Amino acid sequence: MTYFLRDSESSDRMNLEEDTLDELYKQMVRVVRHKLHCKSDVGDVVQEAWVRILEKMDTLRESDKLIPWAKTIASNLASNANRARRILSSYDSAENYESVSKSGANPELMTELSDLLGRLDPTTRTLLLYKFYYGFKDDEIAATLDLPVGTIKSRIHRGRERLKAQQEEDPTTK
Repeated sequence: MTYFLRDSESSDRMNLEEDTLDELYKQMVRVVRHKLHCKSDVGDVVQEAWVRILEKMDTLRESDKLIPWAKTIASNLASNANRARRILSSYDSAENYESVSKSGANPELMTELSDLLGRLDPTTRTLLLYKFYYGFKDDEIAATLDLPVGTIKSRIHRGRERLKAQQEEDPTTK
């Protein structure tokens, strides 16, 4: 009989935890969907929020504040994604005004950018995506990777220079 009670207690606890996680996910999706300009990025931002939550779970002081804390993280990441899109679109319009204005949303340009990023080493690619796609600040990237801010800045600078050099070398990108 005692085994039966233990089993039912653990299954009740699992159901409670599962219900809490389901509710947490729904609320994070709701916050991100409300905040993001580009709705197709909702899944990516929520997934990144889950990663952040799991990485920083030990910094949560009060477990009853989990949902508001997670919603704040999701909201901040949505803001970062909006900022990154704004920066990328202004960067594109400033440097590639003619090609963007002629073709609107240019799938070749996106394929080219993906190809150039694919040629970089994974660390540099990750740094550039964190900085320019997700919109993280240098100190946020440094804290996440446990590296000095100066190191992050120099690696991002070198990564951008490599991208420019690759673009100039590739005859199909001109």
